[in-house]
Amino acid sequence: MNPAWPVLLTDGDVALRPIRVRDQRAWRDVNRRNRDWLRPWEATIPPPVPGAPLAHRPTYRQMVRHLKREAAAGRMLPFVIEYRGRLVGQLTVAGITWGSMCSGHVGYWIDSEVAGRGVMPTAVALATDHCFQALGLHRLEVCIRPENGPSRRVVEKLGFREEGLRPRYLHIDGAWRDHLVFALTAEEVPEGLLRRWRQARRHRTPGE
Repeated sequence: MNPAWPVLLTDGDVALRPIRVRDQRAWRDVNRRNRDWLRPWEATIPPPVPGAPLAHRPTYRQMVRHLKREAAAGRMLPFVIEYRGRLVGQLTVAGITWGSMCSGHVGYWIDSEVAGRGVMPTAVALATDHCFQALGLHRLEVCIRPENGPSRRVVEKLGFREEGLRPRYLHIDGAWRDHLVFALTAEEVPEGLLRRWRQARRHRTPGE
């Protein structure tokens, strides 16, 4: 079992909590309303090679069961994002590796209705601090398509370093897509990422 899971992380109106089977209706509603907003950035299943079995996207329940198994094994932290008590997105720390690496990667999406309010940077900061301070991870990375301006602004606001390009890294929206790599290590935020994000927000010009 994973001693750091399940966990609830909160800051003001933003909360990260474990995804649940009973979230299905709210999750599907947000996902459906944001189809056009999410499609260009959503992972897809590549065509199978000749002779290989045809892969299918999992159902919601299958997805949640898989995420819970991975969380229990210490390989993943699957959260939903709540804003003022309403489910507005999802954030997952996946690919958690221990030993000499102690790293993971963060993926996320959010309801377009609350984009631009600081919800996603706050959520990423909460998850990052939990990974560094409670789990003991050393490095987190976020891989983003170069064209995805809103997602890039999230990591740029938080001070993730851009490390370079991974050509044809993930199958997204029907094709293999290049991704930029952004990373952060625990030594870079000894005071905590959430604290640094709060300080940055206080000094931002209204409208930024």
